Amino acid sequence: MQKRRVVITGTGVISCVGNNSTDFWQAVINGRCGIGPVTRFDVSEYRTQIAGEVKNFECNCVSPKETKRLDPVCQYGMVAACEALQQAGLPIQLADAVNPDRVGVLVSSGIGGLGSMTDQHAQMLERGPGRVSPLMIPMMIGDLVAGNISMLTGATGPNFGLVSACATGCHSIGEAAWVIQRNDADIMLAGGAEASLVPLGFAGFCSMKAMSQRNDDPLHASRPFDRDRDGFVMSEGAGVLVLEEYEHAKRRGAPIIAEIVGYGASADAYHITSPHPEGRGAAAAITRALEHAGLNPEDVDYINAHGTSTPLNDKYETAAIKLALGDSARKVSVSSVKGTIGHGLGAAGGLESICCIEAIRNSVVPPTINYENPDPECDLDITPNTARERKVDVALNINLGFGGHNGVLAFKRI
Repeated sequence: MQKRRVVITGTGVISCVGNNSTDFWQAVINGRCGIGPVTRFDVSEYRTQIAGEVKNFECNCVSPKETKRLDPVCQYGMVAACEALQQAGLPIQLADAVNPDRVGVLVSSGIGGLGSMTDQHAQMLERGPGRVSPLMIPMMIGDLVAGNISMLTGATGPNFGLVSACATGCHSIGEAAWVIQRNDADIMLAGGAEASLVPLGFAGFCSMKAMSQRNDDPLHASRPFDRDRDGFVMSEGAGVLVLEEYEHAKRRGAPIIAEIVGYGASADAYHITSPHPEGRGAAAAITRALEHAGLNPEDVDYINAHGTSTPLNDKYETAAIKLALGDSARKVSVSSVKGTIGHGLGAAGGLESICCIEAIRNSVVPPTINYENPDPECDLDITPNTARERKVDVALNINLGFGGHNGVLAFKRI
């Protein structure tokens, strides 16, 4: 049986640089950084005091009463899903246009409703277990991002969430594409959402000493591949795609943006936080994505790298790209947009897949901003500081997660 093709017909974004896809992309290609001082809680005792906060957000897809029953991670995912559906020419109530049994949701979170959990824990300590909200569990568990999107839209097809830390969004998109390819759905809402910018989550990452401490210069704190990088900058938001079977999209006259042609996943089996020093796990995921797509290393035009701005990730990811692509690694344009948007954790794969799609659609490679001091161990063409016009026919998105999880998606012009 011929493999069912999967295309992208819509995208939706909530981010620290804009709460829709257009504003997000314009900020990314122009290098307008969304990182600043944390304003939601007192960070005076924290090592790191900066982050990429979502601003001016309104959960306009449900009533104010219902919004109070949803953790921000669900709100972000739902609003991004609504934008993606609108772009795809689909109504929020899917039964008005398509068979909802053939529409699924795989929008996941790496951490889930951490804010709801910590708020209710404080409530228990202060007022006793009887005062814990009965909504705490459904507000906390990560699968409720997908669950609430299905209830909002009426999508009754395959519906679940997965967790692979910072590779969550990437894996969710790849697995959703497989759902369509095996004919379990015609449309999948897929991507990632994260809202862990709360005191406990922030303290945990600070204690790991994984985040940048350039508190006096937030706009230049996240500096992927730069020699003087000192850690990632935590961010939040959501990136959601509408994936659709090609013939189904054509029949309804949907706007087809790009095609997802490959997906690779692997494990480093090495360390809970550090990638493999030789990049073997990430290289294997790249190779699998290309093999699944029927592509060769020389076919790749652009790689949106994980590029966290941590000392280990950036040099080990560089090694992985070289190992997977060989001589072609020197010809491909690479960039990390985390200098602009920070690290969205479980949302990163969704947001950065959208960057790949827009690079294909607009024939432009987004820049790696804050690149000032070359690192001899990160010696690829990382598109420093300024976007570059280039026809992009094939783009790869790489995401790596704590626990050694690796995910790679291959997108192609259609």
